[in-house]
Amino acid sequence: MTLSQDLVRRLPKAELHVHLDGCLRPQTMLDLALEQGVRLPATDAAGLADALFVRHAQSLEEYLERYTITISVMQTPAALERIAYEFVQDAAADNIRYVEVRYCPALHDSDMSLIQAVEAPLAGFQRGERETGTMVRVIVSGLRTLAPKISEGLARLAVDYRTDGVVAFDLAGSELGHPATDHVAAFEYARGHGLACTCHAGEGDGPDSIRDALHVCGAQRIGHGTRLFEDPDLEDEVLSQGVPLEVCLTSNVHTHTVLEIGEHPARRYLDQGGVVTLNTDSRLMDRTTLSQEYWLAHQALGLTRAELEMVILNGFRSAFLPDTEKAALVAQIERELREVR
Repeated sequence: MTLSQDLVRRLPKAELHVHLDGCLRPQTMLDLALEQGVRLPATDAAGLADALFVRHAQSLEEYLERYTITISVMQTPAALERIAYEFVQDAAADNIRYVEVRYCPALHDSDMSLIQAVEAPLAGFQRGERETGTMVRVIVSGLRTLAPKISEGLARLAVDYRTDGVVAFDLAGSELGHPATDHVAAFEYARGHGLACTCHAGEGDGPDSIRDALHVCGAQRIGHGTRLFEDPDLEDEVLSQGVPLEVCLTSNVHTHTVLEIGEHPARRYLDQGGVVTLNTDSRLMDRTTLSQEYWLAHQALGLTRAELEMVILNGFRSAFLPDTEKAALVAQIERELREVR
């Protein structure tokens, strides 16, 4: 069957790597800026979307600068709840059935407590889930550029809410010069209390970053992992052991991790039996949707429908959910995939 963008959009999907502060609606940002007295780089939705769209960043660090703009309007509980609710609406519109969304509560505590910074978006996510049927779980992210003690506090916060929708701890932010090993205590606390862990690695730094995430921090998934191929031994280990890779094609071009989509190593990892998942990273800064990322994988990397379905199922099977719940979800998605024509 010939693939079309509409068919790809209709396929049920899971997303495991997406940042809440990279997915705001521009009009919502304008509304919140007016309420909070924040000055934005544009006064209309189209201009703001263009200002936040990253096209020519030369590094991960330059790409991340845009997040200071979105975070500036995410400083009240009401704002966080609204943004979270709209996030789910937008995910459901893209036929995403399960999503793990991540953010760093420590960046949203200027006028609220860390507890409020967790409970407000959780309320928005849960309301969106009830209305749309899209399952939402939360990953609490520490940042490499913040003090390790802050990461420990965030890991404790994540554990405290593990029965309320938080499923994992993550470490994000600038990799170069900020090793994950500095934050190992946070990972140990999370894992020691039954919380799953993922970690951004192999995006802004080389394969040693991936090795630290796996061997020192105990991450069960790797966020991006783009530069894994630079160390063949580590590549063989990761792919043969089935460590899921949270691949973000468009974002990797925008962060200058790869120069062109056609050069992205996701195709290589998939051909070698790796557990590749597709994700957006940031809908706003990358001006993309998950359906567009799947279509891009088909067009630029040559993934067939069977391969796209394999990647879809990789996403659901790699979810940080209890085994029985995950198995039921995978079985449901397998049935739905057979029905989409």
